[in-house]
Amino acid sequence: MREWESFFSEEERKMYEKAGYKGKEKFGRNPALLIIDVITGFTGTKPMDVMDAIDEFPTSCGRVAWDALPNIQKLLYACREANVPVIYSTSDPDFKAAFGNATKRGIDATDFEKLAMAFPEMIKPKDGEFIVRKARASAFFGTHLITYLVRKNIDCLLVTGTSTCGCVRGTVLDGYSYGYPVFPVEECVFDRSRTSHLVNLFEMNAKYASVIQLSEALEYVNGLKRLEGRQAIARKDEYVKLER
Repeated sequence: MREWESFFSEEERKMYEKAGYKGKEKFGRNPALLIIDVITGFTGTKPMDVMDAIDEFPTSCGRVAWDALPNIQKLLYACREANVPVIYSTSDPDFKAAFGNATKRGIDATDFEKLAMAFPEMIKPKDGEFIVRKARASAFFGTHLITYLVRKNIDCLLVTGTSTCGCVRGTVLDGYSYGYPVFPVEECVFDRSRTSHLVNLFEMNAKYASVIQLSEALEYVNGLKRLEGRQAIARKDEYVKLER
């Protein structure tokens, strides 16, 4: 049993199961990888205990970010190798300056430092990878993400990033609402609060998503390279353009 399952009592787990909150969605043939808000403002510049990390950036999640980064990198490299579209999200600094943060937290001077918006070198985007600049928690809200996914013929979402209880959860809920099977990858999401992390993994898995482990995500992505006809589906929008 995984930690986010055992965090709940046996009685509570049985209650959820009896009510029908169980089951797992099926993987698609043409997934996208979402890397939610893995920027320096949430990771910090180096591994630190969270209370020290907050002194550097108020939004920093501390060591858990650096535990997750190598896992995100493994999945990212596998997705690139399999030609799975990779999508990053980050904050929209212009909106922040005018209207405030995505949460009720007050704006800090470090929110507008270039460094706080930078992607860590370990997982930074390549040229051509889509970057969503968002004003609120969900990567879907007020962005072009859904248009991008439709044009790429995406049929399910692998979700990584931070924070589990905030922007990851907001994106997962909206992804589910748009009709996508959503798969948060357990070792690739993180939160400054362990309690919030575990509770939200359980809740997302029960109601809106299927939480999977990194090993399963890698097996799925690596298997896509052998899936006959997948690239034709992924490039369907390109054929439409040529026909016009």
